[in-house]
Amino acid sequence: MQIKWLEDLIALSETRSFVRAAAQRHVTHPAFGRRIKSLEAWAGVELVLRDAGPVTLTAAGETLLQHARQAVEALAFARSEIQDDAVPGQGVVTLATGRTLARTLAADWLWRMRSHTAAARVQVRTGSMAETLQRFERGEADFMLTYYHPAVTQRLQPSLYLQHTMAHDRLVPVSRAQAGGKTLFRFSASKPVPYLAYANTLALGQLVSDHLSNHAQAPRLKPVLQCDSADALLEYVLKGLGVAWLPWSLAVGAHREGKLAPLAGKALEIAFEVRMVRTKRRLSPLAESLWDASTAQ
Repeated sequence: MQIKWLEDLIALSETRSFVRAAAQRHVTHPAFGRRIKSLEAWAGVELVLRDAGPVTLTAAGETLLQHARQAVEALAFARSEIQDDAVPGQGVVTLATGRTLARTLAADWLWRMRSHTAAARVQVRTGSMAETLQRFERGEADFMLTYYHPAVTQRLQPSLYLQHTMAHDRLVPVSRAQAGGKTLFRFSASKPVPYLAYANTLALGQLVSDHLSNHAQAPRLKPVLQCDSADALLEYVLKGLGVAWLPWSLAVGAHREGKLAPLAGKALEIAFEVRMVRTKRRLSPLAESLWDASTAQ
């Protein structure tokens, strides 16, 4: 029996749909169905009623679900305790986040929390939105720092997790700046501008795609490049390769230096939040102190 099968059962009970549960677990629908079948083979009984309509669990499935929740939480807590004991006298806390947030807002948070982590070891684990969510849901991180916007909101059960808004940011269309502060590129109704896009696997890419596809004033763009790094897109903008929607927290330094400038007005900007997420179960004393300090600011 694999622990991921128990996590699959939990996801299925929450979504009541094989399709939605598979998406939440970041696997294909057929693969998810095979994993539930494997869990049923291990249990020796039917766990899911597959009649038409919302998926429901059998009585045996409900019983196993209770134990599954306890087991997943117990393993996550055991992992936290083991890490805390790895170095005598030194606590360990793990943060899962995206690559861009690790450089910007996570760095700011770590600086503010330095008095709390002076005798601790902090582990920052980065990846795509899907990778970060999987790592957090598996209990491999105490906290998840993630973007919050209706277009990319993570499916997290309010009964299981706590969230705290750490910052407000915005995606701003920017271009390389020329002498006098003028932009190298300008949006035009007659000519498309070269567009530097995010990979679809990134939350920022999904935000921009959703925004442009639903915006009446969306400019004419000619996609010339796609990249899975906001840091790289910043460099490409500075090289004059095209325009990109960048987090202002990432671009503001280059703007102050006169190297890039925003395009158009506020209408094309995308406001979003950055939230810290944790499970409701009791964390290690170090993690609890960091959460209290973070939410008090």
